[in-house]
Amino acid sequence: MDDQRSSSILRIAAPLKSLLQRFTYLGLIGLAFSMMLLGKIDAVLVDRVRAEVTNAVAPILGALSRPAQTVSEGIDNFRSLTNIRAENLALREENLRLLQWQSAARKLYADNSALRALLSAKPEGGARFVTARVIAGSGGAFANTLILNAGASDGIKKGQAVLTDQGFVGRIAQVSSRSSRVILLTDFNSRVPVLVESSRGRALLVGGNTRRPRLIHVAPGARVTPSDRIVTSGHGGAFPPGLPIGVVAAVSDGGVTVQLFADYGRLEYVKVADFGLKGLVAKEP
Repeated sequence: MDDQRSSSILRIAAPLKSLLQRFTYLGLIGLAFSMMLLGKIDAVLVDRVRAEVTNAVAPILGALSRPAQTVSEGIDNFRSLTNIRAENLALREENLRLLQWQSAARKLYADNSALRALLSAKPEGGARFVTARVIAGSGGAFANTLILNAGASDGIKKGQAVLTDQGFVGRIAQVSSRSSRVILLTDFNSRVPVLVESSRGRALLVGGNTRRPRLIHVAPGARVTPSDRIVTSGHGGAFPPGLPIGVVAAVSDGGVTVQLFADYGRLEYVKVADFGLKGLVAKEP
């Protein structure tokens, strides 16, 4: 009995369902045409309806987009935290290395102070500097000199060292009241006692009116290789030890040449240093 009733309902519902689907399809087509016609007739009304629909749907779209935006922000935050963690580890390692160097520097300072006290070493006094401008220069085959706009009235004396921010460049050779002449390390008359910093081997740096001076009288057994730093030795008392000069450019049968730190072609200002050394240079009255 129940089976017969169910089959009867199905037979009646099937045509109704088919009819409803047809009318729905036709209704949607009619609605679309109606909207098109309405848009042609009253565009302002259609735009207003479209704006109202957009306003109504916008909150829903915003709510749907928030989870995706939240997930994206979470991923970015996670990446940032990962990068911060890696940077933190790198900074910790660098801090440990700096602490090790600090400890080594303190130990060396303590050892140096103890040795100075044991040897009764006299501490070196501070230097006095006069900044001067290069007003002329010669780089010919017979002389490599500079003329400075400072002289005896500014406290400059013969034999004083001339420096740039790169290092030692020469010495004062002649002084007048308002100007002075500098002999560069490349000049033929320049002779400066130096040290090969790595091996502490003594030598004499001599100019030859070329861009690269040479090392002569290198101490027997002293090891000299390219890229070794060359500094003043302080022997003779003309200049203090440790002033940077350059690096070894080449070692050959023809001798050892030195590439100077300072670029003589670009010298505009120099510092004339008074280290309080009398040296071997006779001072002019």
